[in-house]
Amino acid sequence: MLRVAILGNAGGGKSTLARRLGEKHAIPHFEIDTFLWREGWVPAPLEIYTAKHERIIAGESWVIDGLGHRNSTQARIDRATEIILVDMPLWMHFWLAAERQIAWQSGKLEHAPGGLSAMPPTRDLFRTIWEIEQDWMPDIRRLCTEAFDAGKRLTLIHNVDELNTLAEDLT
Repeated sequence: MLRVAILGNAGGGKSTLARRLGEKHAIPHFEIDTFLWREGWVPAPLEIYTAKHERIIAGESWVIDGLGHRNSTQARIDRATEIILVDMPLWMHFWLAAERQIAWQSGKLEHAPGGLSAMPPTRDLFRTIWEIEQDWMPDIRRLCTEAFDAGKRLTLIHNVDELNTLAEDLT
């Protein structure tokens, strides 16, 4: 049984890492954005999100990447056997998100977030990254630290080199 929650701000490589982890361990990978959003970046109804999230975390083995709804994070952390927190400097999330926007616009993005066909407006994406850093990440960091203190395995990713090293170890 391996249940991995990969958390962190947008643009940090969570989904790419999660796909590799799922492939290496032959466990299902779930990208929260696929059931958090509908086409046009319209939020899915909360009851649909909640039901899907509860079904997934009840599973025996999984890797889930993303933040989702704020009130679902604790349950995911509680059920996880391992947590990976992608917690790079804010400017790096902006940089990587901008690179993804450029790749998406030029048709070179292999995996669109949430499997959506239209990219989010860059201004909205950057505003979200800022708000998550200011409003969410202090609580996410605290929850991860508490889980670690309670005996959960926690891997912290602070820069792209650490992210790439972890990803390379999975191949």
